[in-house]
Amino acid sequence: MLGAGYEVSDLKLHPKLPVVDETGTTFLENATLKAVEISQQVPGLVLSDDSGLEVDALGGDPGVYSSRYSGEDGNDAANNAKLLRELDGVEARTARFRCVIVLAENGAVLAYFDGAVEGRMIHELQGQGGFGYDPLFVPDGYEDTFAELGEEIKNGLSHRARAMDKVVAWLDREND
Repeated sequence: MLGAGYEVSDLKLHPKLPVVDETGTTFLENATLKAVEISQQVPGLVLSDDSGLEVDALGGDPGVYSSRYSGEDGNDAANNAKLLRELDGVEARTARFRCVIVLAENGAVLAYFDGAVEGRMIHELQGQGGFGYDPLFVPDGYEDTFAELGEEIKNGLSHRARAMDKVVAWLDREND
């Protein structure tokens, strides 16, 4: 996604790095915690993201707790079941997936970027693809869930893709 001229690696290539606790209350805080900590320990630019689902009828929940919505041992099935219980009887089901990416170097934040994809939550799981809340989320302009649309369409619409587009534009400007 970054294009030519960038060498990309992930934390799997750095197994001795610490796991950074996500103690923030916003996506920006969590992405910043991770980017700053890791950028103090590896050379070069570090990209970190935090992302999740925001449901308007639930005041933005599950938000930063999306992956552990049903508890620390939460899994996709348990998280989806809890979400459906909380939305039982709710007609207005607007929601979005949001991603915040922080770019850091040497322990300092250089910039941050966000992306979102708007949509709605449906009443029952549909589709086998994707992960997380994908079987419940229908993006605006579509009738199928992310789990039904397939990776190519989903990745083109996704909150991460939209945030990464901004990262690429920023890097292109900085490198001109």
